[in-house]
Amino acid sequence: MALFSSLTPVFIAIICVLIGVILKKTNTQKEKRDIKSKLPSRPWVDEDLKDGTEHPLEEEEVDEEWQGLEENVAHVPFTAERYPEAEMIKRSQMFYELLNKRRSVRFLSDEPVPREVINNVIRTAGTSPSGAHTEPWTFVVVQDPYLKHKIREIVEEEEEINYKKRMGDRWVNDLKRLRTNWIKEYLDTAPYLILIFKQVYGQLPNGKKKTHYYNEISVSIACGILLAALQNAGLYTVTSTPLNCGPQLRVLLQRPANEKLLLLLPVGYPKTDATVPALTRKPLEDIMVYM
Repeated sequence: MALFSSLTPVFIAIICVLIGVILKKTNTQKEKRDIKSKLPSRPWVDEDLKDGTEHPLEEEEVDEEWQGLEENVAHVPFTAERYPEAEMIKRSQMFYELLNKRRSVRFLSDEPVPREVINNVIRTAGTSPSGAHTEPWTFVVVQDPYLKHKIREIVEEEEEINYKKRMGDRWVNDLKRLRTNWIKEYLDTAPYLILIFKQVYGQLPNGKKKTHYYNEISVSIACGILLAALQNAGLYTVTSTPLNCGPQLRVLLQRPANEKLLLLLPVGYPKTDATVPALTRKPLEDIMVYM
């Protein structure tokens, strides 16, 4: 009995410490919940849209001694066409006027487009610069009506969830003035769908993985050149980044695991009754700074 009496203060002290730890943990969790609830909502981002450059391949996955690149690439004389100053100004102005007519068009006709034109614009996109000249892009052209409709079903199912749950009120409200929603009729009607995949790494003949440096930036530049080539050919599109659709579309189109969907472009002629938002572009002084 005496022993129990002597230990009682110790037990009380231990219990007090445990109660203190529990209360502190509860308060910490409550503070975290409060902070989280006060943070502004952030748009949900697709994992496929993240650049893999900052996540280098593991050493055992990549052959450091041979990346499939020639050690001594021959350098040849370069000759460039040089225009008189007046001609340069004229050409730059004409090209600006051509691209200034580019608009995102969601109402596309099913009128056929020559396949050779599609081949040429993608060939043009393939002239884009890329990190260490790895050319980390794949352009998948879909013309088959069944595949186009399956793509539409996948995109619309995920886009409805995006609009209602993932994107957040701010993003959805910003899109209201453009009158966009998850219905993508153009995925059926456009004669071609071009899906641009970034290759986050390459495959060497020896089975090792080949590093693709700055793959997302490289493919993004190629997409810009593709948009210019389409405009030059008199074709129109709307840039579409179907969030959370990459894995399903990759399986549907039987693309390998190293390819991630970056952009989806429906391509064709505008419908005769097509409309676009009456938007204006920023003036030069708002987008350029001379130093």
